[in-house]
Amino acid sequence: MSDLTLECSKCTIQACWSDAPETGPSFCPTKTRKKALNAALKLYRENQEIRKMAIAAARTEGRSYMKWTRVEDTIDFAREMGYKKLGIAACIGLIAESRILTRILEAKGFDVVSVCCKSGAVPKEEIGLLDSEKARPGTFEPICNPVAQAKMLDNEGSELNILVGLCVGHDSLFIRQSKAPVTVLISKDRITCHNPAAVLHGTSFYYRRLLSP
Repeated sequence: MSDLTLECSKCTIQACWSDAPETGPSFCPTKTRKKALNAALKLYRENQEIRKMAIAAARTEGRSYMKWTRVEDTIDFAREMGYKKLGIAACIGLIAESRILTRILEAKGFDVVSVCCKSGAVPKEEIGLLDSEKARPGTFEPICNPVAQAKMLDNEGSELNILVGLCVGHDSLFIRQSKAPVTVLISKDRITCHNPAAVLHGTSFYYRRLLSP
């Protein structure tokens, strides 16, 4: 493995988007991570599930580029993969959005199952949280339950699970536990109305504090 750190976020050339990848910076993984890249290419060629998914995603991108919304991309990708049953893992705060998404997916011919993050109504104390650590100390607060969400959707036979607003960390737990492939439709950000990229665009002024140690 190369001693050079993976730092694509600092690259200003993006040579990998051209037919001259050798023009990239010294830390470019196209130059420094040949072994990993070759292993990945081998999987695309030999693993049928990975190959099918990669081709489906590329075909959706080709059809939708700068024309469709992410909802439409999700529908097209699911059709390209031949999925019939879709699962929605929803935050309780976005049940209204999940209800609309369900209507859309059902209108497109999919069988939809959905499960809310608070399913089970398990008190946070049950997993070891102190009352003082809750968002509202002194009140009943159930845990967000992404592990149960993943298991229930797996039991229902969902072929693709769609995340709608799960919290940071809870989304990680769901993705780790889900047997079916997972895609994110909405990323939770209570302050920016679920548009976390807004913070990145605002670091020159409104969110400048985030760049301080």
